[in-house]
Amino acid sequence: MKRLVLVLALAGLPAALYAQTQAPTQPRAPGPAPDYNAGGLPRVPTYGAVEGQPIDARAPEKKADTRQFPQQTRAPYHHATDFKVTVLTNQLHAAWASALLPNGKVLVTERLPGAFRIVDKDGVGAPLKGLDGLHVSTPMTGLLDVVLDPAFATNHTIYFTYFEYLDKTVYNTAVARAVLDEAAGTIRNVKVLLKTSPFAPNDQTLAAGTKTGGRIAIGPDGFLYVCLGDRDNAGPRPWPVAQYLDTHLGKVIRITKDGAPAPGNPFIGKAGALPEIWALGFRSPEGLAFAPDGGLYEVEHGPRGGDELNLIKKGANYGWPFISHGIDYRGAPIGEGEVAKAGMEQPVYYWSPSTAPGGLAFYTGKSKAWAGSVFVGMLNGHMLSRFKMVNGKVVEEEALLTERRQRIRDVRMGSDGAIYVVTDSGGTSITETTPATGELLKLEPAQ
Repeated sequence: MKRLVLVLALAGLPAALYAQTQAPTQPRAPGPAPDYNAGGLPRVPTYGAVEGQPIDARAPEKKADTRQFPQQTRAPYHHATDFKVTVLTNQLHAAWASALLPNGKVLVTERLPGAFRIVDKDGVGAPLKGLDGLHVSTPMTGLLDVVLDPAFATNHTIYFTYFEYLDKTVYNTAVARAVLDEAAGTIRNVKVLLKTSPFAPNDQTLAAGTKTGGRIAIGPDGFLYVCLGDRDNAGPRPWPVAQYLDTHLGKVIRITKDGAPAPGNPFIGKAGALPEIWALGFRSPEGLAFAPDGGLYEVEHGPRGGDELNLIKKGANYGWPFISHGIDYRGAPIGEGEVAKAGMEQPVYYWSPSTAPGGLAFYTGKSKAWAGSVFVGMLNGHMLSRFKMVNGKVVEEEALLTERRQRIRDVRMGSDGAIYVVTDSGGTSITETTPATGELLKLEPAQ
C-alpha cells in the first residue's frame, strides 16, 4: 500500500455549472470477461445493460458461487429512468463527505489537509476556520464525515469525524461536534466527543482514509452511530481485532450527542468490553445510513471480492476476518476460506470482484421510477450503483455515471428530491500531486 505524504493545498478557479443527460450504459462486448492486472485487483469492468442479466459478467473471486440465498449477489439489470446531471463544482481537493444545508448550499469535507468548505452557486469557498479548536496533539488534522443535527435549522450543530496525522501515520478516527457559523466563515464551540481506542493504528503504511471508517448516521433514537475499520494492512491471516471487544476497531459504535455510551448498548457492563460498541466484525466500512423503515445499513470493502451491504443489528457479529466472500489480494484464501458460520451475520448483498463501495443513501424523493432505490458510490468500480430492495432483498441493479470514469466517494439524498454525489480527485492515497479536480454532482430523475 502506498505511503501517504504531506499534501499541498491546491487552489482553483470557480467552475461553471452545466447539465447533461445520462448516457446509456452499453452492453458488454461478446467474449470472455475481462481478466485481472498483475497486482491482482480487478480492472474496471464494462458494465452490462441487458434486462434480466447482471451488470458485471466477470467471474467472482471465489470461483464457486458462494451466495447463501438467491438474491445475495448478481441482481438482474433494470434501467429505471434517465436523469439530468449538474456539476456544481469540479475543484474539490480530496473531498470525502457532504452535507446539504437548508439554504441550498453544500458543506463539504476535504480529507487532508482537513478542511470544511461551502459550495454555492459561485463555486467552492475558502476553508472554514476553527479546526484548531480540536486541540490535536499532532501537526495535521484530516477530516472524514459530516452530518447535520436534526435541529440544525435552529442550533446550527454539525457532527464530524476526523483523524490526526504525523510522520506518515494516520491515527485512529475520532468523533466531534461544532456549531457552524457560516456568516463568520468558521466552526465554533468545538467539542471532541470520543477518541476511539487504540489511538495508534496497527500499521504505519495505511494511507489516509484507509480502513478508518468514520461514517456517521443519526438514528431515530437521536443517538450517533459511527462505523470504524479494523486498520489492518491485509494478508491471508488478518489481525482479528474486529472480534475483540476491548477496542473500537472493526465496530459500529453508538453514542449520545455528548459522546457517552448510549443507553441500551449491548455490551454495557460486560467485563473487558467497551460500552460504546453496537455491533462487531467489520473490515473497512465506507457507508452508513438509515433506511426509510428505520433499518441501519452499512457498506464495506471486502479484501479481493466480497464487498458487502449489511443490515446492522444490535450486538450482532458480521464475521470479519473469520468469514468472507472474498480472497486475499495475492489470491490465497482468507483464514480457512469460510463464507458462513453459525452466529455470524451474512451480508444482504455482496459484490465480487470488488467495486469498492463508498457512500450510501436511500432514495426518499418523489420519483416513482426510483422508489425503493438505494444508491452506493463505487471507488474502484467507477460507477454509482442504483439497486432496488423489496422485503430486504435486492431485486435489481443498475450502473450509473459509468461514462464519467470517476471514483465515487460520497452519496447523499437531498431534501429537494435530488441525489448528490462527490467524486474522488485522487486514488487510494493522497500526495502532493493530487489535483483539485473532485466534483460535486446533482442528479435529478426524469420521472
